[in-house]
Amino acid sequence: MPIVNIFMDYWFAEIITIGNEVLSGKTINTNAAHIARRLTSLGFTIRRITVVMDEIDEIVAAFKEAIYRKPKVIVSSGGLGPTWDDKTAEGLAKALGVNLELNKEAMNMILEKYSRMNIPITEERKKMAYLPSGAMPVRNDQGIAPGIYIYYENIDILATPGVPREMENVLENFIKDFIRNKPDVKYYEDYLYVEGIMESALAPYVKDLVKKYDIYIKTHPKGYELSHPILEIQIAASGKREDEIKFKVEKTKNELRDIIEKLNGIIRNSL
Repeated sequence: MPIVNIFMDYWFAEIITIGNEVLSGKTINTNAAHIARRLTSLGFTIRRITVVMDEIDEIVAAFKEAIYRKPKVIVSSGGLGPTWDDKTAEGLAKALGVNLELNKEAMNMILEKYSRMNIPITEERKKMAYLPSGAMPVRNDQGIAPGIYIYYENIDILATPGVPREMENVLENFIKDFIRNKPDVKYYEDYLYVEGIMESALAPYVKDLVKKYDIYIKTHPKGYELSHPILEIQIAASGKREDEIKFKVEKTKNELRDIIEKLNGIIRNSL
């Protein structure tokens, strides 16, 4: 009787978090939770979440071990900044067996941001433009350090910054512009635009809806939390049948509308 691989239809993904502050318990690993929710919403199955120290050998080992398991996607967070202990780019390069090199596109991204603020480029700031050979920078609209993307042995590998809002932005840019491996499922997303409700006020309702419908919901603040809150709410789901996931998204959206009205928020057609 032939051996059947029960995992053959799964689109596996792995997540690596890099940072001593996470291992010590000082920082809760919300980045891994967000990445897991987002990849799951696209139809991936998260096989493993690994947390390692800001040590080059640990980072190299984490990437090598993940690559050995042949997931479709590997996403890391942390370690892309300008300080001495930001070692992810170097660790990824060593894991892939390539050199770090100054990437012109990444350098231009960094120069443009610092020049707008009349801040000079130092060696530490220039460090963020060094990527593994063959990698591409991923736009970071919320910070300075670009993400790092490389397609290696049929695996989409993305390294994101550790600051949550930067990680989220780089992850979305990766999904929009770079990812090659996508599960053979239907994907649907819709948006609500809300004025007059603080993100923190809506957060417990969003948490309940995520659990209720097993769906991805992300609030993107566009205004000022205390004085003029404006939210872009992303609702996304994936599945085998397009009609089912659209129904799930619309049902969630309608419940959110009711909650927003109860909280005296204003729904806009756009921002």
